[in-house]
Amino acid sequence: MPRRRAWSFRTAPTLSAPRPRRPRAVILVGNPANPYSRAIRLGRALVDQGYEVEIASTHEAGAPIEERHGEIVLRRYPASGIFARVAATYGKVRPASQRPSLAVRVVRGARARLTEWIFWPHTVRGWWHTLARELPPADLYHACGTLPIAAALAARERDRRAGRRSAVIFDVIDVTTESNNVLRIPGPVLRWLARRERGWARRADALTAVTEPFADWAVEHWRLERRPTVVPNYPEPWSPPAGPPPDLVRAATGLPASTRILLFWGRLGPYVGLDQAAEAMLLVPDTALVLLGFGRGWDASVARDAEPRFAGRHFTLPAVHPDALPAWVASADVAMNSLPPLSYSGRYTFLNKFFEAMTGGTPMVLGPDLPTMEAVLRREDLGRVAASMAPADIAAAIRAILELPPTERAAWRERIARTARERYSWPIAAAAYRGLVAELGAPAAQDC
Repeated sequence: MPRRRAWSFRTAPTLSAPRPRRPRAVILVGNPANPYSRAIRLGRALVDQGYEVEIASTHEAGAPIEERHGEIVLRRYPASGIFARVAATYGKVRPASQRPSLAVRVVRGARARLTEWIFWPHTVRGWWHTLARELPPADLYHACGTLPIAAALAARERDRRAGRRSAVIFDVIDVTTESNNVLRIPGPVLRWLARRERGWARRADALTAVTEPFADWAVEHWRLERRPTVVPNYPEPWSPPAGPPPDLVRAATGLPASTRILLFWGRLGPYVGLDQAAEAMLLVPDTALVLLGFGRGWDASVARDAEPRFAGRHFTLPAVHPDALPAWVASADVAMNSLPPLSYSGRYTFLNKFFEAMTGGTPMVLGPDLPTMEAVLRREDLGRVAASMAPADIAAAIRAILELPPTERAAWRERIARTARERYSWPIAAAAYRGLVAELGAPAAQDC
């Protein structure tokens, strides 16, 4: 009789338990995110809540299609479709011999402006087209501002048609229809665009806002039943390294220790006070204006570096990662936040630079008639306010900081940095955001 084979645990089949799928979140950004600090901070908060996070941004020439920020993947989606082709056509510079007559140029210009107004925001519609074809589905879509909200709502609609559940957060990072970006759009067209924006906002599952005034504005103008959750864009907490701080700005520019550094960082272009800041710098001896920037004003800023009036006192450097920024800010003498008060959005916003200057412990010069920022600046003693955007008034505010005795300025800088750590750091703001996301409810984990 044949022997029966004894059962052995060694020969038993091994079955691995299915791994639960992490919920997925996409943060949509209507610029190339080079980098975009708010998206990174929101992404880290979502990672802490168990999400797999992608930042989906627009693309610009020379930028990588994909990069990583820790556990967060940043993907840049190039524009496609008819709006991408139109943008490429408008961007071409024709030789003088091939240019049409003045009458034809006038008609084409009028037609282009009408197209821009009707299809606003036309600059990102090619990006929307690509997202509709290539963006993988998600459980949560966070739209940073008006430029990506339509794409986020469209993604949620695709999910619903496919039997999936997802939610959209509309982040009021500015009041677009009352911002510097729409100053040239006629009133009737702007009111029509505002109604469309209100429709997008009311279709979102939840809203956030970067400031209390923006939240109040959204409730009033969009007729919201619930006020947006205010999530200020406070920076990550930062403490300077032990020992003498690195003098990063002077090391990058070759400036001597005797030159006082006036630092601007962020988007370069019109409506941010750069012309006035440059002229003001010339009125204050032994100073230099250094810009860490990106954007459409880059070439003009680099050209100013070489102008005889500014040579050796005006320097344009590439932007740095938000995590590296505090050390750069800390090596400056004055932070330049001299924004002109051109619109409601500009007057009632909080510039990222406002809080980042605090984190670095650097006193700032603030532009006039910016009540939201000015109230905090005066309450916390963070710097000086220029009486106007005239270069002489900005220069007077700069001198009011630089002419203080060195020991008094050092103590002031320490107080500013301590205030940032205790009352204006990202963990404080992130708590409100995490609460909102938890309230929306992440979908149950699925086995994969």
